[in-house]
Amino acid sequence: MEKFKEWTDPAAELPEDAVDRDGLLTDVTLYWLTATAGSSAGLYYERAKSWGQTSKPSGVPTGVAVFPMDITIRNIAEREHNIVHWSEFDRGGHFAAMETPDLLINDVRTFFRQLR
Repeated sequence: MEKFKEWTDPAAELPEDAVDRDGLLTDVTLYWLTATAGSSAGLYYERAKSWGQTSKPSGVPTGVAVFPMDITIRNIAEREHNIVHWSEFDRGGHFAAMETPDLLINDVRTFFRQLR
C-alpha cells in the first residue's frame, strides 16, 4: 500500500481516490497470497546494479507513456531504446492501468497502429 500512496496520481489525496478500493485490495491480495511481491521487484533490483552504465542499444520500436509520479528522462531512454512513440499525461500515476485505463489503452492502440 505504501507504493500506492507514493506513486498514484498526486492530485488524489488517498490511494483509493486514484484507484478503486476493490482494485487495490485485489492487487495487494494477489501479491500476498502468491508471495510474489519480492520477485516482482527483481527487475528494479537487477537494473539498479547497472545504473549509469551504457547498454547496447535496442532496435525494437518502443513506446513510452509518462504519467505523473513516473520519472522518465527522454534523452536517457533514447540512448538504449528506439523511441518511436512518446506521450506525457497530466493525470494518472505509476499504476496507470488501474488509475486511468482509458488513457493507457488509447495510447497503446495509437502506438501499435503505427507499426502495422
